[in-house]
Amino acid sequence: MSVDMLLFFTFVLAIFLGFELISKVPSQLHTPLMSGSNAISGITIVGAVLAAGSTDNETIRIVLGILAVTVATINVVGGYLVTDRMLAMFRGKEKGETR
Repeated sequence: MSVDMLLFFTFVLAIFLGFELISKVPSQLHTPLMSGSNAISGITIVGAVLAAGSTDNETIRIVLGILAVTVATINVVGGYLVTDRMLAMFRGKEKGETR
């Protein structure tokens, strides 16, 4: 089995495992669970940067690496925005503030 096939198999396995784990979590805990994973999402940026900056000059790897960096960055920024919105729900209203 080639390395690429092994990596693809690991990726597909992670998708199914993640789906099974998240589907077992009660819906009230989805947002805190996703918000708490922002640090873990930062690791995907590191992996994407390593993939984009690999010494191989294969065009497909460079394109996929840049795409991975872009998507991972969107994931992390979106996670922080969701966390901020979630925490705003629990903040008390200040005097004179309207929503």
